[in-house]
Amino acid sequence: MRERYGPWALVAGASEGTGAAFARQLAAEGFDLILIARREGPLEELAGELTHDHGVACVTGSIDLALPDAADRMAELAGGREVGLLILNAGADSVGARFLDGGLENWEALVTRNVMTVMRACHRFAQPMRERGRGGIMLVGSGACYGGLPGIAAYSGSKAFDLVFGEALWVELKPYGVDVLNLILGRTDTPAHRELMERMGRPFPTDCAAPEDVAAMGLARMAQGPVCNWGLADEDVGYAGTSAAMRRARIVQIAAAMAGQEA
Repeated sequence: MRERYGPWALVAGASEGTGAAFARQLAAEGFDLILIARREGPLEELAGELTHDHGVACVTGSIDLALPDAADRMAELAGGREVGLLILNAGADSVGARFLDGGLENWEALVTRNVMTVMRACHRFAQPMRERGRGGIMLVGSGACYGGLPGIAAYSGSKAFDLVFGEALWVELKPYGVDVLNLILGRTDTPAHRELMERMGRPFPTDCAAPEDVAAMGLARMAQGPVCNWGLADEDVGYAGTSAAMRRARIVQIAAAMAGQEA
């Protein structure tokens, strides 16, 4: 993977849960890492662990991805390093309320984090990937992207944007050797998920996936794109309504038709 995507990987939302699992597995593959999250302490602790265990270089940055300049700060932190793999993992719903029961400022912050920062970061980091003719982008999403759900209106809407945006980016960048994958998660055992369930007064589900398993599946399917549904084979429909293979075929078909019209 390091030969295909390296030498540096940037993981946003790396301080815990799935993001930390990605960082550990990438360090084991020999990637040097740029780790981003809001909380500096856990990032520094993780960076020290990875440097000690795997001998990789780690750069950390405390960046709130809900702020308008988040992508700019990510690029500044990366500096002149060759970031060949971008994993945008942050974006959980920390509010846990119906739309009108939550303050508008909360939903604006969520949409900035899940939509605008994702789009800006992809624009920043995909440009040099396209010029080099190699690279990878992973957008970590949620099964909520497949339909609006009560209690997570803004969240499900933002994840639907990420899914369709990622699919379009996949077909645009594929000719340049840049892979794009939407990794669609189901219920995952993360600290953020546990905190949300506790705040809502609900028992924590017993059927959650382990972050380590989720990260391993995403990295294994990175080159397949544009969609990987957690727990499902490429051709399985399952909870998604359409399989990853069906969505891929549809995007390729539409792109070919559009190319024919332009010609």
